[in-house]
Amino acid sequence: MNTMTFENQLVEHRVYLLRYAQLQLRNQAWAEDAVSETLLAALSKPQSFGNRSQLKTWLIGILKHKVIDLIRCNTREMAMADAESGNDGDELDKLAFKADGHFMEQPASWGDPHQNLQQYQFFAVLDACMERLPPALGRLFLMREWLELSSQEICKELSLTPTNLYVQLHRARLRLQQCLNMNWFGQPAP
Repeated sequence: MNTMTFENQLVEHRVYLLRYAQLQLRNQAWAEDAVSETLLAALSKPQSFGNRSQLKTWLIGILKHKVIDLIRCNTREMAMADAESGNDGDELDKLAFKADGHFMEQPASWGDPHQNLQQYQFFAVLDACMERLPPALGRLFLMREWLELSSQEICKELSLTPTNLYVQLHRARLRLQQCLNMNWFGQPAP
């Protein structure tokens, strides 16, 4: 493996990793630290990668552990962003639609969800839908589904009751479902 090529590949994934770290940590400096530590860990042991998975998957695995460590170390200092932070533009429009409002490419059919999940376009729309979630819901959802923290850990970290956590997770899932139905599967909102 050419070291320069590996380094360039790492740099290409930095923006993606930073976006997820920011969404979870809600602190620019901590997110930068987590991504920097992730990239340093990858650079220090490139032989650990070994092409057994995609580079992005390997880096996300490292980042998950860095984010969990930061959450545990800095629980009391976390700053939640305002529920609505202004968006400079609608990412979904840029990803999926031409200027005339038609799809750039027809979305894949709902027929084989496993195949759809593996498509880059699906993940781009899913990322955009995640960005549209209110920050508190997005954070809860990622803590549960992406970081795979238990409900007890999340309740303890965020001082929530289990009932409140389940209600908020349900709301996040419904919003993601509605967004994906409208922007990926092409079904109108109910």
